[in-house]
Amino acid sequence: MSRQFTAIIEKEDNVYVALCPEVDVASQGDTVDEARKNLKEALDLFFETASADEITSRLHEEIHITHVVVAVG
Repeated sequence: MSRQFTAIIEKEDNVYVALCPEVDVASQGDTVDEARKNLKEALDLFFETASADEITSRLHEEIHITHVVVAVG
């Protein structure tokens, strides 16, 4: 069974950090594509090795990605 997850990728110094907020799994890479690929590998490993209880306890079913506008400065 396949499922779609969220990948949030941001640049931190000289690397890109990728986070999947649904299960709190993260990885990194030198490029956006590499960070995304490494996150997929980390997620594959997590789901292959984690117990059903751990997956259930870490899985956030409802994630909302949106924008807010605030005054800066």
